[in-house]
Amino acid sequence: MAESQDDPAPLLRDFVNTLNVEAAEDELMTPGRLAAWLAGRGLVPEGARASGTDLVTGIALREGLREAMSAHHGPRGADFPDDLDDALAALPLRVTLTEGRPRLVPLDPPGTAAAGLARLAAAIMDSVAAGTWPRLKVCQEDTCRWAFLDTSKNRSRAWCSMSVCGNRTKTRAYRARRRA
Repeated sequence: MAESQDDPAPLLRDFVNTLNVEAAEDELMTPGRLAAWLAGRGLVPEGARASGTDLVTGIALREGLREAMSAHHGPRGADFPDDLDDALAALPLRVTLTEGRPRLVPLDPPGTAAAGLARLAAAIMDSVAAGTWPRLKVCQEDTCRWAFLDTSKNRSRAWCSMSVCGNRTKTRAYRARRRA
């Protein structure tokens, strides 16, 4: 399954991966860095500003998406985390019936960080429509938690990389069995 230009899954994956858990590096440490990240993805114009509230909402959205993607490893119909629901409720979105199909669009002026975050939230529904939402997952290795698009035929991929995280997990399990 190749990534299409209309598929929002890579955008959502990249947003979740702004926090590298393993390296403890966060690309969104300040409102300015949030605005720069959104501008770099074309979600807001260059020079847009973000507030502290936007940063809090953005981080809640990111971590809520990480947990929702983690739930894609489990049974279908898993609930969204409450923090994600709260972050989504704080975003200015409305439904429009233009361009031939219902879409979510931001209410705020396009130059605001809140509008950029609302575009990310709308990308969730676009991902559902594209069929890629259930394929967005996070690595099950606790030290990693990197988001990835599961392109396996049976949708069973558990790690971002079999050669790194899969190997770590399997080696730990092997050693635990040997000790027992």
